Amino acid sequence: MRKQTHRPLAAILLGGMIAATIDIGAACLINDRGVPFILHTIAGGILGPRTYSGGSATALLGLTLQELMGILIAAIYVGAARLLPLLVRHWVAAGLLYGVVIFFVMNYLVVPLSAWKHQAHLSAPKFMLNMAAMLLFGVIVAYCARRRSAA
Repeated sequence: MRKQTHRPLAAILLGGMIAATIDIGAACLINDRGVPFILHTIAGGILGPRTYSGGSATALLGLTLQELMGILIAAIYVGAARLLPLLVRHWVAAGLLYGVVIFFVMNYLVVPLSAWKHQAHLSAPKFMLNMAAMLLFGVIVAYCARRRSAA
């Protein structure tokens, strides 16, 4: 019985942290920037433009925020999957759909409400690349939810 209670937590932590970490790499590739710049940009959600003069402590803040967001996003999916088992049975389709939701929530709700306060204005190629990254994010979370529910 004890193992049962750890399954959702493992799915949340693994799915969230793996997806969040891969998302950092995707952001580096999409934006042709290094990891420190991406991490500073993430921290800018709290600090605004002064984030780029913050040094390694600000980059660490960005990493922490990214991983916490990944865990939160995974927790929402895992919680929903416990209520709607079809999210586990059809994990690929559900993960892709969740990736679309993540994309729109992050770009049109979270970022505008952050210290950056701007709406996404993505060119078609950037839109596609960012959407692909969020589709991957959703599939990773859904896969971990599926694996942990079957473990």
